[in-house]
Amino acid sequence: MGASEENSALFPIFVFTIMALPLVPYTIVKILNTFSKKAMTIHCQCSVCSRSGKYRKSIFKRISNFSTCSNLTLVLLWIVMAVLIYYIKHTSHEVKVFEPFSILGLEHGASDSDIKKAYRRLSIQYHPDKNPDPEAHDYFVEYISKAYQALTDPVSRENFEKYGHPDGRQGLQMGIALPPFLLNIDGASGGILLLGIVGVCILLPLVLAVIYLSRSAKYTGNYVMHQTLSAYYYFMKPSLAPSKVLGVFIKAAEFMEIPVRRSDGEPLQKLFMLVRSELNLDLKNIRQEQAKFWKQHPALVKAELLIQAHLTRESKALTPALLRDFRRMLELSPRLLEELVKMALLPRTAQGHGWLRPAIGVVELSQNIIQAVPLSARKVAGGSSEGVAPFLQLPHFSEAIVKKIARKKVRTFQELRDMTLEDRVELLTLVAGLSSTETKDVEMVLEMMPSLTVDITCETEGEEGIQEGDIVTMHVWITLKRESGLVAALPHAPYYPFFKEENFWLLLADPVSNDVWISQKVSFMDEAVAITAASKAIQELKEVSGASLKETNAAVREAVERVKSGSRLVMGKFQAPGEGNYNLTAFCLCDSWIGCDKKTNLKIKILKRSRAGTRTGALSEEGAGMEEGIEEEEQEEEDEYDDYESEYSEDEEDEKDSKRNGVVPAAGAAGAAAAAAAESSDNE
Repeated sequence: MGASEENSALFPIFVFTIMALPLVPYTIVKILNTFSKKAMTIHCQCSVCSRSGKYRKSIFKRISNFSTCSNLTLVLLWIVMAVLIYYIKHTSHEVKVFEPFSILGLEHGASDSDIKKAYRRLSIQYHPDKNPDPEAHDYFVEYISKAYQALTDPVSRENFEKYGHPDGRQGLQMGIALPPFLLNIDGASGGILLLGIVGVCILLPLVLAVIYLSRSAKYTGNYVMHQTLSAYYYFMKPSLAPSKVLGVFIKAAEFMEIPVRRSDGEPLQKLFMLVRSELNLDLKNIRQEQAKFWKQHPALVKAELLIQAHLTRESKALTPALLRDFRRMLELSPRLLEELVKMALLPRTAQGHGWLRPAIGVVELSQNIIQAVPLSARKVAGGSSEGVAPFLQLPHFSEAIVKKIARKKVRTFQELRDMTLEDRVELLTLVAGLSSTETKDVEMVLEMMPSLTVDITCETEGEEGIQEGDIVTMHVWITLKRESGLVAALPHAPYYPFFKEENFWLLLADPVSNDVWISQKVSFMDEAVAITAASKAIQELKEVSGASLKETNAAVREAVERVKSGSRLVMGKFQAPGEGNYNLTAFCLCDSWIGCDKKTNLKIKILKRSRAGTRTGALSEEGAGMEEGIEEEEQEEEDEYDDYESEYSEDEEDEKDSKRNGVVPAAGAAGAAAAAAAESSDNE
């Protein structure tokens, strides 16, 4: 019975230990991550962002942010740990060493008469005949009698002196830290207990594993459904105009799973009238166009109308049920758009190139969604290839204000950014009619906007020039500067209801052939990761080139300093194509800001591979060693691309321009055949 009680007392200690092993380190890591996230969360301080409530630190906001499933589970586990500590502290007892003199209340070396007197005195107090209390009886038998026996009986005295107990050597008792009801198994209770153990230890984990695997099998590593990727792959085309990207984006399986209720009919009809001008409907046949629009799948109709409600900032007209679906769609949008970019950049040609035009269109759609700017605002206007869209992301700006400042020869967004602070304040207050507080908000946002610099080189490691078939290494330093002095920051996005980090896409592409040679996603949020990646890349590059340890360490230190000052290193490799001069463009596209993208031209000369393997030329530098005819041809191609980047024109106009310029929009015969096959299947 004593062993059973001891096992029962050890069971809480056993449970406490098992819980503490994973719980303590997990809690420490979670706390550290929380502090690191708070340190890097630097958002816009303008009044529009403050009123949005996204960054408001009220007690209710903190509770809602904290009340996640993982956090509540963590708190519950710590409450259980505290209860176990309290229970163990108040139920555990120390193992007492058998001391007969202390039990009898005597000092060591007491005489036999003193021992007998003490025994008679304690017998009067604890003997069963004198004291009917069961605890007194147990204490008299287990302690007083054995203490008297150990000091008076010769055999017991010898055992006590040898083994520390009057009963002789005490055996070592081993127990299991389980409660008694798990050890006393007999009859029917044993079978029930066995079934319970099997159910909890085997069947329950198995059921949970099956449920988890069945759900996770539907998603990729980026938590995007496989059906979505299949749809994006099928509908992606090399000539996909940016104005048509939205039609592909809303075909995500996640959007199709959002329920379409009967009660949504009337609110969607009203929403349709508010956003009808953004749906690219033919006004000459408006009735037929409207009927065609409503004949689509109800989920597609709902998804497009909700996205347009966000772009036109008409979300106030939504019902509570539609507002929940609206927030769900916006929450899913960043990861879906990222996968859509990857689908556009997926190698589709024999050379392993992706498609430039749809990739740019997807990134621009992401910019419009984050900034809540209509797609129609990107139409070319006033000499700006991006239209009025960059202006509309500024607080308190409207198309009327853009027209006012255009009269003062400020027609492009870059011209507004390049103005001095005094001139800009004067323009916004006197011409645009903004108050001093509104002008201050505009200045805050302009200080948060990034300015990019791209330094790119392409070379064959260890060689002077690039021959056809060589493995070419692309080495890019992207530098980000803000007037506020920050590097990592969250974009100004008061109408997007969730946190969104800035991401950039680097695309090395040939705009004429619509081919993306190499691409990579870049982030400025985590400096430590960027330092590690840059150090490793520079170290490997120097080791391959045969540099000394001193030179390698110096290069690594220089790279670390550049990363700390706001630069990121991007490296990639591609195989050199056939002989010729190639006019490439390095695009650095931001997925959160409109008008902050950067283009850098790069000329690469590919030499013909000689039989002896010698190299007779090197990388051609910009404007050096080129004939006049080649320079004129390059200028014409650059002008062609400027027209090409005037986004949101119709597909038919793009095809006419391509035929007129002699440029096939598809990347190669395989891409043209695939596009024709897709169109024929659609017609069928």
